[in-house]
Amino acid sequence: MTSSRLDEIISKLEKGAHKTNEILGALTSEQWQRVVYNEPTPWTMRDLLAHFVSAEENLLKLAQDIAAGGAGAPDGFDYDAFNAQEQVRLRDRSPQELLRALNVARQATLDWVRTLDDVQLDRVGQHPALGEISLETLLVSIYGHQLFHMRDVQHVLK
Repeated sequence: MTSSRLDEIISKLEKGAHKTNEILGALTSEQWQRVVYNEPTPWTMRDLLAHFVSAEENLLKLAQDIAAGGAGAPDGFDYDAFNAQEQVRLRDRSPQELLRALNVARQATLDWVRTLDDVQLDRVGQHPALGEISLETLLVSIYGHQLFHMRDVQHVLK
């Protein structure tokens, strides 16, 4: 049985996944090529989706490390360089493949979160951008990270 804290996290992650799929799943071929960000290098809608996949997969690994008592991200982690490497790793995947990969990754996150308890949620570790935070905050930040970027997507689509 999950706690109310876990139920809240699960609800946010499910809600975020649904909204992301609703918006990105409706994009046309032309819309996938629209630039969302220009700095540090141009990112199209497709590139942002690749970023979502990478973030989901890697933040889950980070969360699992923290839950097991690990330190989280190493000091001096360069997330701009990491993001650039991940864009190269995922460059050959189509938007449809990336959407499927994101859904698989989110389901893996949800399945794992359902195994946690409140003691684990209170463990603290290093997030690459947010610094030292609790596991609970890290998990909520997965939802917030996507929400933040999806607001930018909606502005580009107007």
